[in-house]
Amino acid sequence: MECEIPRVNSNRDEMKRYFEDVKTIAVVGCSPDSSKASNRVAKYLKEVGYKMIPIYPKHDEILGEKVYRSLAEIDEPVDMVVVFRKPAALGAVADAVIARGDVKVYWTQLGLVNNEAANRVKEAGIAVVQNYCAMVEHKAIFS
Repeated sequence: MECEIPRVNSNRDEMKRYFEDVKTIAVVGCSPDSSKASNRVAKYLKEVGYKMIPIYPKHDEILGEKVYRSLAEIDEPVDMVVVFRKPAALGAVADAVIARGDVKVYWTQLGLVNNEAANRVKEAGIAVVQNYCAMVEHKAIFS
């Protein structure tokens, strides 16, 4: 897949509102490896007060939290989904976000863009942020 330029996205004011409104954030692709960006971002989100739910195909616990294998397995409301998966996998993640029915924000990390998936999410009434680091943006907005 070629690199895409985000055609569907939110601005900094909208991001601020999302961070203020959400309480629970699922991190898709949350690595147990503390040197990985997904682990550092998840740790940061947890440290600043969000309930962080890691989604990863292995391990039972990451950062002291129960690990789920998929969004569908989570048995509590999820406000935001932060995604650390390759662009080709974003379509399936977008479908899972839409299927949940409770997600307010679909956020793909820096370097991750899939406009087709983002359009489906937006058409389902869910806010979209693509190609931004949740940790960097949160720090920039609230520092």
